[in-house]
Amino acid sequence: MAAKTVEAGLEERWRDILSVHARTMCEIDRALHPHGLGASDFEVLDILAAEAPRQGDQCRVQNLVGRVHLSQSALSRLIGRLEKDGLVERSVCMEDRRGVWVALTPKGRDLHTEVRPLQRAVLERMLGG
Repeated sequence: MAAKTVEAGLEERWRDILSVHARTMCEIDRALHPHGLGASDFEVLDILAAEAPRQGDQCRVQNLVGRVHLSQSALSRLIGRLEKDGLVERSVCMEDRRGVWVALTPKGRDLHTEVRPLQRAVLERMLGG
């Protein structure tokens, strides 16, 4: 009986985590929608801003794969949309032609700076103590 109780507790905790994640992602989507971004779009911009803080800095797309909760193909499509919107630039790694670099454009950096407080406010409201 104790094993079932432990298992039930784990399942309940897991479902609670999923629920908080889903509600938070929806709230971030709502807050950023007027700016043309979704939660996953912002997450990529936010990671790029942290990993490549200066204009001209680049990040390998492969370094984003484990940090963004998207499949590699979904991440590639998302980066393609951000590139089409002028928020990021992609380039091929000259040393390893299989590698792809991505960098924030000035427009992407400005938009990230503008919407970051909105995303952080949602996190505070949803996850703050």
